[in-house]
Amino acid sequence: MQKLNLSQSLSQKLSPQQIQFIKLLQVPTAELDTRIEEELEINPALEEGKTEEKDSAEDDFDDNYEEESIKEERDVNIDDYLDDEYGGYKMQGDGNYNADEEDREMPISSQSSLHEQLVSQLSFLRLDEREKIIGEQLIGSIENDGYIRRDLEAIINDLAFSQNIETDIDELEEILRKIQNFDPAGIASRNLQECLTIQLERKEHPDDPTVMNALRIMHDCFDEFTKKHYSKIQKRCDLTDEETKDAVNLITKLNPKPGGVADGLVRTQYIIPDFMLTNVGGKFEISLNSKNAPELRISRSYSEMFDAYDKSDKKDKKLKETVTFVKQKLDAAKWFIDAIKQRQNTLLRTMEAILQYQKEFFIDGDETNLRPMILKDIAERIDMDISTVSRVANSKAIQTEFGVYPLKYFFSEGIATDSGEDVSNREVKFVLQGMVDAEDKKKPLSDDKLVKMLNAKGYNIARRTVAKYREQLQIPVARLRKEL
Repeated sequence: MQKLNLSQSLSQKLSPQQIQFIKLLQVPTAELDTRIEEELEINPALEEGKTEEKDSAEDDFDDNYEEESIKEERDVNIDDYLDDEYGGYKMQGDGNYNADEEDREMPISSQSSLHEQLVSQLSFLRLDEREKIIGEQLIGSIENDGYIRRDLEAIINDLAFSQNIETDIDELEEILRKIQNFDPAGIASRNLQECLTIQLERKEHPDDPTVMNALRIMHDCFDEFTKKHYSKIQKRCDLTDEETKDAVNLITKLNPKPGGVADGLVRTQYIIPDFMLTNVGGKFEISLNSKNAPELRISRSYSEMFDAYDKSDKKDKKLKETVTFVKQKLDAAKWFIDAIKQRQNTLLRTMEAILQYQKEFFIDGDETNLRPMILKDIAERIDMDISTVSRVANSKAIQTEFGVYPLKYFFSEGIATDSGEDVSNREVKFVLQGMVDAEDKKKPLSDDKLVKMLNAKGYNIARRTVAKYREQLQIPVARLRKEL
């Protein structure tokens, strides 16, 4: 039996203007030009250039816009061309706002992929059609870093099911060895030991004593090498201190990831600062990058068309359709210009608040002068939502006298000191890095010793926190920092 129920609920939806502002706010300077060009292409009512002095037509549009809209509603049904939720403006990515769209791809340099390079080298081998298919299957199994981690038995099954080719381990390994002779050296290895060994075997002078000692270490003492147990290596391989040092130095200069990054595609990020900070006589001045402040205006011809409608026969159906289109484009242009202005205002307010909060750092660029600062601190100062500050901080950078810094660099948590004050964890990391740089590499400092040294300097910090900061700074454990 069907029942009819009536219920009330409250929901909050973003307006088209809010969605557009959010999308524009998170766009970095490097991509803003492209976004504006897209809007100029799809909206003829939007133009580049300074706003001209108002004439009577633009006065009618700007000053009496609301009045015209009210008058028009008597003759044009707004609902015919405005969607209930998002209005008549077809924005890029129109629809429900999706946070995943924040992750925009940065420019990627164009070049042939690693897979294409290997297939090209495969074509130079004298292989029959069957062997070529096996070779392509092996190349297709190579991961981004250049390794084949898929079990060879599994690759044999892949060939049987997908290519209807039966083979065995011996044939597969024979073709694999041929691929391992391709460039870059070490490609198609199944583990790090095989990768480094292949590179050593392909050295210009394989009979060089240092190369031969390095190969012995790879074959007989690889586990000891990974753990930096150099004394065990010397004893097992019967090497002197100097011979061990030369062999280890040779191995450490090899490439552990012959495949490079992202399947041969080099991701190039172009850092263009959104803000310029200058210190003029002790007074800081913040300015937006000129690309962040484009000059846009509403097309005079379109505003004149809208004005002409009020003086025409409003019962003409074709004219009503025309003015509907014109009003949509005028609305879209006005919203876009407003969103750009709001973006500029939000960027400046956020940066000014960060400048005031971290003023001591901007005076001399000393990292130890950074104060603990979280998103909430800035959001409260500018009376905006934390998510808004996050969007600015995650995608913007500032040019200072000391270099270019991403805004998120200035945000950090606090660490208590003996004096009862909070200092930025960046200061602690800076001190920690200095301790590691100055240590005796033959007897590197353990985490316990680092904790005691930091505590002696007044930083109340636990061992697990030191380990976390060390990992964030990409500093290996003491045993792996040891040098001969």
